Amino acid sequence: VQLVESGGGLVQAGGSLRLSCAASASTYSFDSYTMAWFRQSPGTERQFVAVLTWNEDYTNYVDSVKGRFTISRDNAKNMLYLQMNNLKPEDTAVYYCAAHYLYPSSITTRGAYDYWGQGAQVTVTS
Repeated sequence: VQLVESGGGLVQAGGSLRLSCAASASTYSFDSYTMAWFRQSPGTERQFVAVLTWNEDYTNYVDSVKGRFTISRDNAKNMLYLQMNNLKPEDTAVYYCAAHYLYPSSITTRGAYDYWGQGAQVTVTS
């Protein structure tokens, strides 16, 4: 499956952005993939942000975004979203969507996901 992120940009602290991830057709239908968002700041490792399993029976967030970010999907449109509210300067990063058929071996581990988008820059100014 090919993934393309969009919706990044520059926003002031306290503002909102919605990232989108468009998935192309693949061997399996989009609703067979567990989808996740990761982010990476310069000089740091790529960090797990949020996950939504293929059958939507489980969702989780990194503690620093809980209550502010919401992951969702529209299987009819082959789309994944990340609604980001009350953004903080420390949220500044390149955000990547990732996919794994059914359940990955580890929900929060970068290496468990097979497919990645090219990334979308989010910059939050103070």
